[in-house]
Amino acid sequence: MKAIVTVLGSDKVGIIAAVTGELARLGVNIEDISQTLMQEHFVMIMMTDISASSFGIKEIGEKLKAVGEKIGVDVRVQHEDIFNSMHKI
Repeated sequence: MKAIVTVLGSDKVGIIAAVTGELARLGVNIEDISQTLMQEHFVMIMMTDISASSFGIKEIGEKLKAVGEKIGVDVRVQHEDIFNSMHKI
């Protein structure tokens, strides 16, 4: 199953390491990643494959949200189908 992970917040050292490290710990594969700075704001979006993880999408989302709270960024996880439906024009 594919999931979209988004990370938003003020730029600081360690955001990518914290989020991707937790994804690795959870057994989630990152298939595509894009990150940018919009002035002082950090923005990252990842296409992931969670099918090999022993955690469900809800648990993955909760664990990533906790990591985000710890480092001061907003981390969200959505099933690919929901993400695509929300962003169709």
